[in-house]
Amino acid sequence: MELNEIIEQRRQKLANFREKGDSVFHNRPLSGRVEIGSILEPLQEGAKVALAGRLMAKRGHGKVVFADLRDSTGKIQLYFKSDVISPEKFAILENVDIADIISVGGELFKTHTGEPTLKVEDLVVLAKALRPLPEKWHGLKDVEIRYRQRYLDLVSNEEVKKAFALRSKIIKVIRNHLDNRGFQEVETPMMHDIPGGAAGRPFKTHHNVYDMPLYMRIAPELYLKRLLVGGLDKVYEINRSFRNEGVSTRHNPEFTMLEVYEAYSDCEGMMKLAEAVIVSAAQEVFGTTAFTYQGKEIRFDPPWRRVSFAGLVKEKFDIEPTDGEEAMLKKLQAKGFAKEVNKLSRTQITKIIEEVLEEGIGLDPVFVTDYFTSLCPLAKTRIDNPLISERFELYIGGLEVGNAYSELNDPIEQRRRFEEEIKELSKDELKNLDDDYLLALEHGMPPAGGLGIGVDRLVMLLTDQASIRDVILFPLLRPEAA
Repeated sequence: MELNEIIEQRRQKLANFREKGDSVFHNRPLSGRVEIGSILEPLQEGAKVALAGRLMAKRGHGKVVFADLRDSTGKIQLYFKSDVISPEKFAILENVDIADIISVGGELFKTHTGEPTLKVEDLVVLAKALRPLPEKWHGLKDVEIRYRQRYLDLVSNEEVKKAFALRSKIIKVIRNHLDNRGFQEVETPMMHDIPGGAAGRPFKTHHNVYDMPLYMRIAPELYLKRLLVGGLDKVYEINRSFRNEGVSTRHNPEFTMLEVYEAYSDCEGMMKLAEAVIVSAAQEVFGTTAFTYQGKEIRFDPPWRRVSFAGLVKEKFDIEPTDGEEAMLKKLQAKGFAKEVNKLSRTQITKIIEEVLEEGIGLDPVFVTDYFTSLCPLAKTRIDNPLISERFELYIGGLEVGNAYSELNDPIEQRRRFEEEIKELSKDELKNLDDDYLLALEHGMPPAGGLGIGVDRLVMLLTDQASIRDVILFPLLRPEAA
């Protein structure tokens, strides 16, 4: 049967309800409703319960009908028999289809095969589904539909629902871990008058009342560090950030980050914190530190390996921390990269280098340290070598998952670096100096460590999902062709 015929048939069934005075969409669940999962183990045979959920299967005809009912906690079989339920209620089944939302009441029992079942004594239709559920989910076309119509994906695919349930648990464990360490969860603005705190192209918007341009935040860092100035020594935010850049299996323009700042700590302290937070998420949610990601094993057992960024780029590209952008570009081009361009910013050069490093960094967690100071405008330099910053990036499974600094708290040096950064921006990237943040620093910020962890990528790794779209409920998609 064609889809339009099915829709018309279901509309007619809805009309049948209305002709009999049943408004359907105004109905409420039967009194005393419980969740399906709460009654399954152990099943108390003979107990009377009321349930509600979506009808996922319907079979049989005549005087006996079987069906499957599912809510977010579980599934149970329904048994309709014409001499158990009233004739009026049994007749309702003629106008009930798979995907309808219903409420049922009756007595629990097990079939001779041991299947938990409800002998239905009462039935109410709560919502009529005018379209059928999808029958199959495979192939490239269906993958696209899954992302566009996530609600259907969740209804039809228990594994997808499980992945998002695990995402919630992972975030909860991270939050609890930090709370137990005495960190305070805070909220900072999502609209900034000056984009900052990370390298990235922002989304632009406009505030009509103040007649001022605003930017969706690319990172909450500079606001969180203002709180360190204010005496909040241990803060974190599980935040939504936005970057107007490419879309791939690893990038979504809207993403979730954990950012943590701790006064009187440093880059070394953030390494220990990153290990502790991620290992606790692995152990508490999954009960293990050994995972398989896309067919390859990853072990999260600490301590995690460390490698030197300065050493790697010297080995692979002969790039030195004293090199300027022009020299770095020439050395990259000599190795076959970025041959088609004449000029790149430090940020663009860093992205090229990091993409190459991702391919050979290994799968187990590794801290990449010794970043060039010229690439780290917000980090302190090493006392023994001002050309190298106190910074690391955390890679797991070949993915960049985290970033941390010993935070720069010298207002004079921070101003100089901001001014240098602005000089290098192209015309369409130009921004004002963040004088308000510099003013905060001039009032004194304690030495601190700061850590950022990409929540979406971490969930990808722990749940073995190949694409970031599989761990974001509603990823941004290209508009459908007309």
